[in-house]
Amino acid sequence: MTTDKPHIMLVEDEMHLARGICFNLEEEGCRVSHFDTGEKALKTLEMEHFDLVILDVMLPGMNGFEVCRAVRKLDARVPILMLTARSEDTDRVQGLENGADDYLTKPFNLVEFLLRVKGMLRRSSWYRPDPVEEGYQFGDNEVFLLSYRARTAQGEIDLTEMEVRVLSLFFQKEGEIIPRGALLNSVWGYTNDTETRTLDNFIVRLRKYFEPNPGKPIHFQTVRGVGYRFNRDGREQP
Repeated sequence: MTTDKPHIMLVEDEMHLARGICFNLEEEGCRVSHFDTGEKALKTLEMEHFDLVILDVMLPGMNGFEVCRAVRKLDARVPILMLTARSEDTDRVQGLENGADDYLTKPFNLVEFLLRVKGMLRRSSWYRPDPVEEGYQFGDNEVFLLSYRARTAQGEIDLTEMEVRVLSLFFQKEGEIIPRGALLNSVWGYTNDTETRTLDNFIVRLRKYFEPNPGKPIHFQTVRGVGYRFNRDGREQP
């Protein structure tokens, strides 16, 4: 078991904000590498491993969405937290569609930011090193949680750390209704009263991967006013 400090990549061109973020994360026991452009960050990511990427949307040169897509090509697993000064839903959705795992709108509360980072850095409790891995099958899909990959009707895909956490919880609770708050707390470390569309946009992403018809989901079902339910056999439940 490693005792190394978590290594965080911060891509932020506002220097006063970057200094504050670096100071507080280092106080929390993290190691932070700061970059003021996406181009510099990507060059380093080709050579180094990071446990979390914190990425501003408004950057000189490549914007945050472009950097996010490029990060995903270099590292399919690393959690990505996007920072945006914009409050429009379309910007949040665009970040999640480009491979981000969560977002925070500036200006943000420091305590909330640190809690969010801790939640995204948390090691998945289901993980066990095992040389023999059985895939989890449903529909035309087979998911390999330990190796972060899946076979789908569209071909083989790589999964992010956060996607694996969500899938793991759904598989453990197969057929059960999982409240929104429980999903957000278990996967992202949110408190139960947090208002966010992150989960809903994440479910949209999983449906695109795994559903025969994402517009009429049979595996990842919405339970209105409560949360979500995963059905392995794809049959409607009462």
